Amino acid sequence: MFPSAPLLQLILVSLMAHIALAGSRITTSLYALSLHASELTIGTLIALFSLFPMMFAVPAGRLVDRIGIMKPMLGGCLAMSAGCVLPSMFSGLPVLYLAAILIGTGFMAVQVSSQHCVGAISAAGNRSLNFSWLALGYSVSGFCGPVFAGFVIDQAQYNISYAVFSGFAVASLCLVAHGRLVQLPLAPQQKPAMAASALDLLRDTDMRRIYFVGTLLSAAWDLFTFVLPIHGSRLGFSASTIGLILGCFSAATFVVRLGMPWISRRFSEWQVLVSALMLSVLCYGLFPLMREPLSLMTVAAILGLAVGSSQPNMLALLHHAAPAGRAAEAVGVRITIGNACQVILPLAFGGAGAALGLSAVFWSMGAMIGAGVPVAWRNARTKKQG
Repeated sequence: MFPSAPLLQLILVSLMAHIALAGSRITTSLYALSLHASELTIGTLIALFSLFPMMFAVPAGRLVDRIGIMKPMLGGCLAMSAGCVLPSMFSGLPVLYLAAILIGTGFMAVQVSSQHCVGAISAAGNRSLNFSWLALGYSVSGFCGPVFAGFVIDQAQYNISYAVFSGFAVASLCLVAHGRLVQLPLAPQQKPAMAASALDLLRDTDMRRIYFVGTLLSAAWDLFTFVLPIHGSRLGFSASTIGLILGCFSAATFVVRLGMPWISRRFSEWQVLVSALMLSVLCYGLFPLMREPLSLMTVAAILGLAVGSSQPNMLALLHHAAPAGRAAEAVGVRITIGNACQVILPLAFGGAGAALGLSAVFWSMGAMIGAGVPVAWRNARTKKQG
């Protein structure tokens, strides 16, 4: 079933905001590399995209639960617009730190709002389908952002690339301000019985398993987008070639999400997640061995199939397991944990890459992802037997 016009506009807002995020992240990495920044400096810049989202995703979720999505989305789009405009006007490394904070924090507000809204307006029977539509939008933007960045950088300059992505951020702002999002049928949220800490969500066994596996797969996605530009630059690839490799990854996420209705009829959410984890381990084992663009595109596409299948299933499981009246907060906790990894991993692996080489980074990440396989496997078998 095709999404309604207001839901389609929500997906379009998320798509344009994510293009701005994905494009500005790859632009920041390549710009810093052009300024001869170290892996640790680049890791710090990429971590700043996630620092404030890590700190404020849960409060943002609680705010959305209380006041709805409109004001948080307006504020998020405005912050992203400012973050993209700044480096288009001022050059050098210092401005990139502030830009990364504004863009990352603004996108967090859009992400929490949109993911909560899709879950809140969906019945149990079509929730996975609606999340698949949202995830398809993210796949399109995940392809367009890096590819646009690579070609604009090769044909023009870094500041022009930031200016292009500021246009996407401003477009998302205009669509929130003047679109039809207010027509989304958000039901009043059932109030929780009593005020509770976000840590209570982590005390629930099912929620804890969902967060653990989801965090590993999210880390597999985000570390790839951080390490690939460095790996490609060391191999002598152009910005457009690096963008195309990232684009193959995102195109694969689109393909698998397009087939998600068929997959979900034949496999449970946890069975899909087991396959996603195992494929991700395989890809991270192969990446250091790949030296040509075509081979890297192939492995990147396989990784895209794996992690692209995970997000709709993770979000459906999360909304099903979340306590009444705390769905947006549960999304906020997921985003907080994911962003904590996005802060820690680039810093840790940026330092490790400088000291030990990128092969150690890829293989260490593969080992981390592998730790989630037994957890997901047991859950898949338990749910099937249940």
